[in-house]
Amino acid sequence: MPGIPPVFMSFLIVLFLVVYFLSSAIKILREYERGVVFRLGRVIPVKGPGLVIIVPVIDKLVRVSLRTVAFDVPAQDVITRDNISVKVNAVVYFRVMDPIKAITAVEDFYYATSQISQTTLRSILGQSQLDDLLSKREDINAELQKVIDQQTEPWGVKVTAVEVKNVDLPVEMQRAIAKQAEAERERRAKIIHAEGEFQASQKLADAAKIIATEAGALQLRFLQTLTEIATEKNSTIIFPVPIDLLKPFLDRMEKPK
Repeated sequence: MPGIPPVFMSFLIVLFLVVYFLSSAIKILREYERGVVFRLGRVIPVKGPGLVIIVPVIDKLVRVSLRTVAFDVPAQDVITRDNISVKVNAVVYFRVMDPIKAITAVEDFYYATSQISQTTLRSILGQSQLDDLLSKREDINAELQKVIDQQTEPWGVKVTAVEVKNVDLPVEMQRAIAKQAEAERERRAKIIHAEGEFQASQKLADAAKIIATEAGALQLRFLQTLTEIATEKNSTIIFPVPIDLLKPFLDRMEKPK
């Protein structure tokens, strides 16, 4: 360029190359990041965290996060084993355990894990009955986690948990379940009432046996009943007196003087 000395021009070019080299060669990886470095197309040991220096043009660094990732599995149309159509969605938690495998074994480990989660969700829930899907949620979650983790292990990805979030039932099925729950509550109420009647009858039978064996027990019970009735002053009650209570007086009257 006219007016710029060649020495100064050379200095600018060298300065630009130095800045470009430093910006391309120096990488800073966070504590949860690792760097997979390809040197002339071949993988070298994982770098990071902290300051990492690579050779520009020759090396290429790919950042991989080791943090746990949570993603929603879109609602899937599932037909259960008892031929009931439901919509089910879930959430999957996973993290990268081997950064090299996560980059080299699969093109996009996040997308691949998402797709395998969807297909596994339909497969596992399709083998379950609706009652199990509603009542044995923990067992189904454990089975989903196990199956998905087995398929993602070759990619260096560890699935730590799978949780089924919502199970959307058809309206007619919701009504049937509500009726079933109501019938179940009525059944339990009748059983509890019958058990109470049975226990009460047992106690009454035991009390009758005790009264039958103790001569004074019936009289005490009679007197107690009179005391309870006497507290009510709004009515007149005629209560028969057992002859056993009057027998001692009759015997004294019959004795000759």
